[in-house]
Amino acid sequence: MPSAVLTANDQGGPQTTAKAIPKLIPRRKPQTADQPVNPPPSTPSLPLPPPLDSHVYSHPTRRILSERDHKLFLASPTHDLIVSFVFHLSDAAGDQTVSGVKQLPIAKDPAIVALLAVLDEAEERLKQCPAQDTGSRFGNPAFRDFLQLVEESSPAWHKKLGITNDGAINEISAYLAQSFGNGTRIDYGSGHELNFILWLLCLRQLSILPDSIFPALALLIFPRYLKLMRDVQSTYYLEPAGSHGVWGLDDYQFLPFLIGASQLVDHRHIRPLSIHNEMIVDECAGDYLYLDQIKWVNATKTVQGLRWHSPMLDDISSAKSWSKVEAGMRKMFLAEVLGKLPVAQHFLFGSLLPAAEGMSQDAESRVGEEDLGRLLWD
Repeated sequence: MPSAVLTANDQGGPQTTAKAIPKLIPRRKPQTADQPVNPPPSTPSLPLPPPLDSHVYSHPTRRILSERDHKLFLASPTHDLIVSFVFHLSDAAGDQTVSGVKQLPIAKDPAIVALLAVLDEAEERLKQCPAQDTGSRFGNPAFRDFLQLVEESSPAWHKKLGITNDGAINEISAYLAQSFGNGTRIDYGSGHELNFILWLLCLRQLSILPDSIFPALALLIFPRYLKLMRDVQSTYYLEPAGSHGVWGLDDYQFLPFLIGASQLVDHRHIRPLSIHNEMIVDECAGDYLYLDQIKWVNATKTVQGLRWHSPMLDDISSAKSWSKVEAGMRKMFLAEVLGKLPVAQHFLFGSLLPAAEGMSQDAESRVGEEDLGRLLWD
């Protein structure tokens, strides 16, 4: 009967089983879903609003004038506050629909009702400033009349939100004014869109907007702002600020894609490729920001098909999941918005969103041409 132990070798030395079997070399542990190669940016904690008993307000100004200023901003608490607020709004939209949030008690919160009233009144100001017949396709000068009415109405709007301090109104009004576009260039872009979010952040810093109503901010207030800006763009034929938008996703907006992707992360049926299904887009656009923005983009282009007029959105639709899309959008926000000097140079800093110490002291290195960077989907 054969033995389990090997006999002596040719030289007569004993050979054990352990020596006969080659050593096993462990394979490299494969990456799992819990260990992504390039994990998505996490949501930083959101600090409490600051005490304002003896607060001194200041009118916001540009403070990023050089590469050094930009680096100081990226390492500042204000940068982290902006990231935290935007990501918390995005998280608040998760597993929610617009119609569903409308049925929640937070939809009747006095702050939400007041914000909607402000945007409705801004729509009325738009109707008071019809476009002029200039014969030009872009840049209707009546846009400046609209911005003037917005500026004149701003103090009353903020008092409706419960703000009585003139210094506070003066400071946060600057962000609201910037959120409608630039009157000199008669253009609008995703940087102006971000100013609307910064306006909401300032209201949160004033303790006007409690964190409990974030789902309503993301899915009621922000979509109402988007609708208003679509009307403004259509009325005055605003030029896109930049070439095809900062990231090439859309001529004017970015945040609907970030918040919209967060909405759809756990959806059972809608997939990234569903943006090519006209029936799904038409039926679900009212509830989902990502699909609503896709519908709007398709409706405003003269050529048909995302592949031709929005190739980056077309490429993103091949992602395996909405989690992948959301992760990419978060990376883009950090790298292509806050992380790009040609974009960040337009940010405004006051007392509620303060500049870092030392900013604006060295402005020798001026802003150069915009570097669009690469899309971070890996």
